Amino acid sequence: MTEQQGTGGIDPGVVELAGRVFGLARAGATEQLVAYVDAGVPADLTNDKGDTLLILAAYHGHPGTVAALLDRGADPGRVNDRGQTALAAAVFRQSADAVRALLGAGADPDAGGPTARETAAFFDLPAMGALLDGARP
Repeated sequence: MTEQQGTGGIDPGVVELAGRVFGLARAGATEQLVAYVDAGVPADLTNDKGDTLLILAAYHGHPGTVAALLDRGADPGRVNDRGQTALAAAVFRQSADAVRALLGAGADPDAGGPTARETAAFFDLPAMGALLDGARP
């Protein structure tokens, strides 16, 4: 199912807008995306897979977009329908800036499944593991 299928009677214009906003998160079009969020689109908007704008921005390697969404109240701890977090996505993409931003916003390296720590270990990403280990109290 795509973001535009299974709309359950939602206005097609709203569905189209949501698709556009998710595309901006994937593309790292920070200025355009935050204009929508600043105009009232929820910072934690979620698609049919449970992916938030933050998860998509992190997965597609856009640390500036991640930081801007966090600044606008996006929840760094949200988990999608597959148990994935924005932090694990940022670790997978080896985006140190996004990892730092998410950790700074309170993202838990041990949340979700696989966790960010498990992702770093599984893909043999020692630099990412070191960033996560530095987050321990």
